[in-house]
Amino acid sequence: MTRTTTSGTVRRVTGSGSDFANHCMELLAPLGPVLARRMFGGFGLYVDDLFVAIVSRDELYLKADAVSQSRYVEAGCEPFRYSKAGKDGRLETASLNYFRPPEETLESPPLMLPWGRLAMEAALRSVNAKPKASTRKKSAGTAAALKTEKKLKSDTDGPAVKRPPAAGRASRKRAG
Repeated sequence: MTRTTTSGTVRRVTGSGSDFANHCMELLAPLGPVLARRMFGGFGLYVDDLFVAIVSRDELYLKADAVSQSRYVEAGCEPFRYSKAGKDGRLETASLNYFRPPEETLESPPLMLPWGRLAMEAALRSVNAKPKASTRKKSAGTAAALKTEKKLKSDTDGPAVKRPPAAGRASRKRAG
């Protein structure tokens, strides 16, 4: 079910943990359209296609980075932590650069707004820092085709005659 709020669209989710995830989506709705996707037993929250938050075990964690992390630490916010197997097979605690917002922000969208903006800024910096994928792809045989074309041109007796690009089209229009 999609629900439109005063300033954004929230696509409600169902299933285990969805009540809290839907509440978090409502809190972030003033930032733009909010979408939740299931991940690792919780949810990833996206605002305008930017990954801004994690909902895990009925806790909200907002994206942070080197620029914004100090704001979370100064406010006494806890980072997202999880257990993982280390190289030696023992369980160890790891953390991601996501932090719980101050408790009072979970009460209303206006209280969450500055923290949500902080998370969106971190997400934007993250997306803009990634190198763009090259749009130019090599196709098989391209180099061979170029070498063959050069060889054929060099084997001709005289200079190549070039026609203006529009010459062929203009003559076809007059003939047809």
